[in-house]
Amino acid sequence: MRDSIRDAASTYRSGLENGSFDWRHMLRALRWRNFRLYFIGQAFSLTGTWMQRVALGWLVYRLTDSETMLGLVSFAGRIPNILILPFSGVLADRVNRHAVMMVARGFAMLQAATLAVLVLTGVVRIWHIIVLSLVMGTIFAMDAPSRQAFIYQVVGSKRDLSNAVALHSAVFNLARLVGPALAGLLVALAGEGPVFLVNAASYLAVLAALAMVRVEPPPRTRRRKTLHQLREGLSYASRTPPVRAILLLLLATSLLAFPYLVLMPAFARGVLGGDSRTLGWLMGSIGAGALLGAAFISSRRDNLFLWHQIPVSGLALGLGVAGFTLSRSVPLSCALLVLPGFGLMTLMSSCNTVLQTLVPEAVRGRVMSLYYISFLGMMPFGSLIMGSLAEHFGTPQTVMVGGLLSAAASLLFAAQIDSIRCCASRLKGEEPSAAD
Repeated sequence: MRDSIRDAASTYRSGLENGSFDWRHMLRALRWRNFRLYFIGQAFSLTGTWMQRVALGWLVYRLTDSETMLGLVSFAGRIPNILILPFSGVLADRVNRHAVMMVARGFAMLQAATLAVLVLTGVVRIWHIIVLSLVMGTIFAMDAPSRQAFIYQVVGSKRDLSNAVALHSAVFNLARLVGPALAGLLVALAGEGPVFLVNAASYLAVLAALAMVRVEPPPRTRRRKTLHQLREGLSYASRTPPVRAILLLLLATSLLAFPYLVLMPAFARGVLGGDSRTLGWLMGSIGAGALLGAAFISSRRDNLFLWHQIPVSGLALGLGVAGFTLSRSVPLSCALLVLPGFGLMTLMSSCNTVLQTLVPEAVRGRVMSLYYISFLGMMPFGSLIMGSLAEHFGTPQTVMVGGLLSAAASLLFAAQIDSIRCCASRLKGEEPSAAD
């Protein structure tokens, strides 16, 4: 195991040194009109989404003063992933993904507007938040596989896919940088209600962009019963070692490391003694790290070394989370959060790109639904467990243990990387090269 990890590190280091990166290639996917429109619409919409996430966490903590309730609300928002994502993956392989995305965005706008009205009229209760989190989780679960598979349709060249995925992640994380900072200021000035109104309005931008996108729907698979198609997707993932290994790593990371995001309001107020603006700075620092990660991934000239990037990113995430828990200073905490932000973004982007280039179009939607289940499906359970443990053992101690265990899972992946990569090359009909 030690030799395998050392070899993987050596290969990754040589890739950094031999010029696999070129900053001039960072924006190349934007030359495709459809992707450019989608990118712009997402920039507005995701900023509003991140504003709402921060305001919602602060609202829950203000109403309840409970880490457990933070975990419960997150659980409510994520549990539809387990129940719905497998079937929405089948849907993405059956129907027009473009239409699915537009309908989902319309319902998401209504959810945000409803939340805004409840807060602005002063009648909001915690059960309202839980129900609306369930609604938003359901909308997201119906839309997610179509959204990821749609990137493949709006990019005109497979060679630009990794860049498109990285840029899509970049706009997501730029929104994570800007949105929380704006939300922290707006909550401090006017409360949470106006933040939810801004998010509702932001969906108009992505709806307009999607209305202007023109794509040919991909070939559809022969219609079979839904459960048969579901089993078909699960069978493909379970019998394909590279796909299985990535999904298992994402599952472990989601369960152990991702819940630190849900507990950030507890860090902001309970550990660091701050307010909503402190929470905005912390979340913005994660976004800054993720933005650096997006620039790092999008500057690649090709897809070489992505397999080795996966465990490196997982280690950065797990160890970064563990290191952050030791800080009791706001500036130091913000600086430390850049590393897990970088690790999270590069991990998700690398896994997404590898899966999309590896799987056939016929099962793309179903595999992407399993991708989402692996890192979001376990998150509600991780959030619920970590929230409960944090109340008994302390937030920093609980999150530190989760981060260290997540890092260990990435080391295990690194130890098996050679055999996994060779299998992936055979699936694509290639012989693994020394550079790969």
